Order: sequence, then C-alpha cells, then structure tokens
Amino acid sequence: MRRGVRRLQNAVLRHLACPVIALLIGIGGAAAQSGDTRAQDQSGKPASGNAAPAADVTRDNQRKTDEFVEAAQAVNGPAGNPECVWLGRRVVRLMWLDDLDTPFRHLDLYDRFGCPGGHVQATFRCLTRFGGQIDPKVSETLSSRVHACWINPAAQPQAAAAAPPASTAGNAAAAAPAAPAASPAPVAAPAK
Repeated sequence: MRRGVRRLQNAVLRHLACPVIALLIGIGGAAAQSGDTRAQDQSGKPASGNAAPAADVTRDNQRKTDEFVEAAQAVNGPAGNPECVWLGRRVVRLMWLDDLDTPFRHLDLYDRFGCPGGHVQATFRCLTRFGGQIDPKVSETLSSRVHACWINPAAQPQAAAAAPPASTAGNAAAAAPAAPAASPAPVAAPAK
C-alpha cells in the first residue's frame, strides 16, 4: 500500500517538476535581462526631470487625438473611423519602409473592422507622389505625410499642383489604359 502511495507521489512530483523548473528558468532569464530596477531608478536624475517627458507624452497624446478627430471630420465613411485611421496609417507607413509581412497582417485586422481597402491603396499612391519630400532621417516627416495623404489621398506635390488640371486628368486617363495593355505583352513573348 505504501509503495503505491509512494509511486503516486513520485509521479505527481515528476509531473509538476518540469513546469516549475521551466517557470523558474523563465523568471530568472527575465530578471537577468531587465537588470536591477533599483539601479535604474537611482540614476541620479532629479524627480523634476520626469516632468518634461510627461509633458511630451501628454502633448503627443493630444496630437494623436486631434489627428483622429481631423480624420473623422475630413474623411466620409468608415475610413474616418479611429480604428481604420490607426490601422490604415500604420499599414501605409510600414509599406513605405519596405516591411511587407507586417502590413499584410494589419490588413487582415483592417478588413475585419470593415475598413475600406481602397483607401489604403489611394493613400499609398499619394505617399509615393511625395516620395522626394520625405526625409528618411526625420520620422515625423513620414508620419505627417502619411496623415496628410490619409486625409486627402488626391493631394499632389507642389510642383505637380502648378500644372494645369486638364493635362493632369488627361495623363491619368491615358495612363490607366496603358497599364493593362502592358501586362499581356510578357505573356505573348514566351509563346514565340
């Protein structure tokens, strides 16, 4: 009888030992990566030094809120909803930075919220028109341009805005049929 109880106790202990050991290793690894938090807190910075970053965070949050309100007022339909604005601008920004895997995952969420995919496409098209004006060293340039294109996807760079609108419309109409005609040409070439 005692042997049966002893075997059961050993089996239970062995069964629980692996998860407990894994948990302890995980906690130890996390503590080793984060370092000593007391040393970080006592870095010699005065308490008033935290007031400036707090003000920056407050100002940044207010700016984001204002951008969402501006988008809701300027864009009709679901593309002006805050979740669509947030996800859509993130998708366009990541596509501009040549990260294609992450935007595709975000697009799944974007579609799930009922946001229009055409608005992302129009915004990215607008962003490519302003490519020469985006400073890669200043991230705020890209963010502000993405927001401006989200609000008005038909925006044109200043040099193109000086051109007469009739010629711009004619060029856009001429460019649209040319694109589909170009795609069958590669298919016909291998048939020779």
